Amino acid sequence: MGEKVVAGPFDLSDRQRYRSKLRQCLTGLERLLAEKRFDRPKNLLGLEIELNLVGPDGMPKMMNGQVLERIASRDFQTELAMFNLEVNIAPHRLTGRVFDRLAEEVRTSLAYAHRKANEVDAGIMMIGILPTLERDDLVSSNLSDVDRYALLNEQIVAARGEDFTLDIEGVERLSCTSKSIAPEAACTSVQLHLQVTPGRFADVWNAAQAIAAAQVAIGANSPFLFGRELWRESRPPLFTQSTDTRPPELQAQGVRPRTWFGERWISSAYDLFEENLRYYPALLPICDDEDPLGVLDAGGVPKLGELVLHNGTVYRWNRPVYGIADGVPHLRVENRVLPAGPTVTDVIANAAFYYGVVRALAEEPRPVWTRLPFEAAAANFDAACRYGIDARLRWPRGGRFGGTAEVDAVHLVRDELLPLAAAGLDAWGVEPADRDLYLGVIEERCRRRANGASWQAATFHRALEKGLSREAALAATTRRYSELMHLGEPVHTWPVGLPDPVPLG
Repeated sequence: MGEKVVAGPFDLSDRQRYRSKLRQCLTGLERLLAEKRFDRPKNLLGLEIELNLVGPDGMPKMMNGQVLERIASRDFQTELAMFNLEVNIAPHRLTGRVFDRLAEEVRTSLAYAHRKANEVDAGIMMIGILPTLERDDLVSSNLSDVDRYALLNEQIVAARGEDFTLDIEGVERLSCTSKSIAPEAACTSVQLHLQVTPGRFADVWNAAQAIAAAQVAIGANSPFLFGRELWRESRPPLFTQSTDTRPPELQAQGVRPRTWFGERWISSAYDLFEENLRYYPALLPICDDEDPLGVLDAGGVPKLGELVLHNGTVYRWNRPVYGIADGVPHLRVENRVLPAGPTVTDVIANAAFYYGVVRALAEEPRPVWTRLPFEAAAANFDAACRYGIDARLRWPRGGRFGGTAEVDAVHLVRDELLPLAAAGLDAWGVEPADRDLYLGVIEERCRRRANGASWQAATFHRALEKGLSREAALAATTRRYSELMHLGEPVHTWPVGLPDPVPLG
């Protein structure tokens, strides 16, 4: 959805035209795959981070337009609401000291953006869900002033035909309604891209699905919404419910939500694009002038604009991406499960863990997805979102008897997945110093059972014990989080609680 979208009202024939064009695009993709037209391996990774704008009081600031004007860089762009920004880091080759280079680039970009935001009494925060958000902040009037967001909101609201229901039961329960998709803007994430060949796509996507739960368990950072303590990673249920085009009757019929973990392991990237056409009506039926099959017949590379646009309105946690670079088509797996933050070091550690484990699992002779039912992977994801670092997950047992067993997420990560991540990073050619530094961060989180969500919850409860009201405790927790985030030490080292006031005199 990063492309500029401009359209007037849709008439009744637009969706039929769009559906026909989508089928042409899918046929074009099928031909590109059959003709082996895709880019050769380049071991490229990409990184996007969604950000919040906050004031010195820890409250959201609805001013991304003014801040972006001051930043004046194409690396930064709007996101759904006026308190959101996104930074895009240029693709890097996955080798050598890549993670140190990424960390330095992200630190430099965020420090620059933070200084520019300070000029208008705001600041940058990386956090899954801003704890100080209130329901009045997440209304359609606070959506960013960009055509595509207004149009997307209008079409999702029209498809649903009634208010959105947010009902999340965790430590506490949140139950409310919304007239727009604005609550989706509360979810700020990190997106990890990996360019892959068509032949490797299915193995990488399946591996990414299998470890999504482990990623969330160790990286959870979103325990609060609208003053309630919910799941340790509340973004997935919030995102699912705030984009749900299905009224209750369609939910009861088993119609799939647009935010979706999936329902099966795949054998080709084509499977996912085809499912998107089969299961999901168009939200933005905007056609361009390209004849994709004609372009192919002439020896060219089609943009497949309708397929790309439609794919951007199906919110898979691991999403297929079709792109063109230097006139050559390529495929990417976009991993979307992680919240933003807490620090740059934590974000890069999460990335190193992901890229290492995915490489190792995708190359195993007996892949994990042949031994783990897909339903178990989906249930694992749900459990990790609910319980974070304390989740228990099902995982294939070693030995000749097979089957699965339930295991603590921290034990699974520390004992089995971290060694795989190290081997995967070695296979990419990552320097041992980079490997050990960033995987060491993940190991310490496991050892201390500490991540962003556990720190936020513990600090909030300490603040309540000191006699602060809920609102004051959430605001104080947010301000302390911001302070520690900018200091930059990884979250497992953060002291729990608020600092004592310094006595005067």
